[in-house]
Amino acid sequence: MRRILLSVLVLLFTAAAGAWAQSYPNRPIRLIVAFPAGGTVDALARSVSTQLESQIGTTIVVDNRGGANGAIAADLLKNASANGYTMLFSSPSILINEIVKPRTTPYRVLRDFVPVTNICMGEGYFLVVNASVSARSVKELIALSKQKAGQVTYGTPGVGNTLQLATEVFNQRTGAKLMHVPYRGLAPAVTAILGGEINVLFAPPTVVVPHIQSGKLRALGFTGPKRWSYLPQVPTIAEQGFPGYDVRLGWQGWYVPTGTPAAIVSRVNAEIRNALAVPKVRDFIRLGGYEPVGDTPAAFREFIREEIKRYAAIVKQAGIKVQ
Repeated sequence: MRRILLSVLVLLFTAAAGAWAQSYPNRPIRLIVAFPAGGTVDALARSVSTQLESQIGTTIVVDNRGGANGAIAADLLKNASANGYTMLFSSPSILINEIVKPRTTPYRVLRDFVPVTNICMGEGYFLVVNASVSARSVKELIALSKQKAGQVTYGTPGVGNTLQLATEVFNQRTGAKLMHVPYRGLAPAVTAILGGEINVLFAPPTVVVPHIQSGKLRALGFTGPKRWSYLPQVPTIAEQGFPGYDVRLGWQGWYVPTGTPAAIVSRVNAEIRNALAVPKVRDFIRLGGYEPVGDTPAAFREFIREEIKRYAAIVKQAGIKVQ
């Protein structure tokens, strides 16, 4: 009798969950974006969420919460209701916080969040300098940074950001002496290099290509294993005397709070994968220097486990201080 009752309860729960998924969503969804408006993360989030709105028939409110390398946004998601109406879009920086600032990071990604899907993988970063910088090649920049030790600066969206890791790996591999200046997001860092506050920036194509084309920034190299197809005149860093140099750290994840019903997670994942199949969305992502992914929640969770190990090794290699 008890077994029969248990079976009935399971069936009722499954039916209720299915009905909930079918009626979801019936009000606006809040998408917390972990960095300020105007940067790569924001641009990609808005591209995908705009397409999602047309598919699911409800508004997605983008809520930019920059600061603390994504930790402010991640903490907001941790404390949100697990009902599918609050989500997070972020770069891997929220993972790196756990590694670089384990004592002060108020969340753990795999404990507090359900990874819904990896939106896209980055093909590499451009190494750009302000047009006033005299260096016109990677080797000239390295020589300049040694000649003016402590004076040639680079910006990032914050301590522990993937762009800091990329630049510190560059320092290690090449012997460059670039000095770190953290900002509250990529958009402020781009503003800083355009205004001459900093000299150097590693950044995804999304935000720097227009400034390269206008002549305000000079691209010295690309961190991927091959030249970026949309700007093939810029050589890779590997081509310029550093064979094997390949730094691709950027990807963009979509998350919901732990406890969100599996039916909701499955529905959101399916809708995002459909959105990524739309040509205008795929083209926008590719023009930004990324390749669409759209994996399953299980695959994305396993990917994150491996990425945490990889970033921990890079942090150690780069000599970034753990706080």
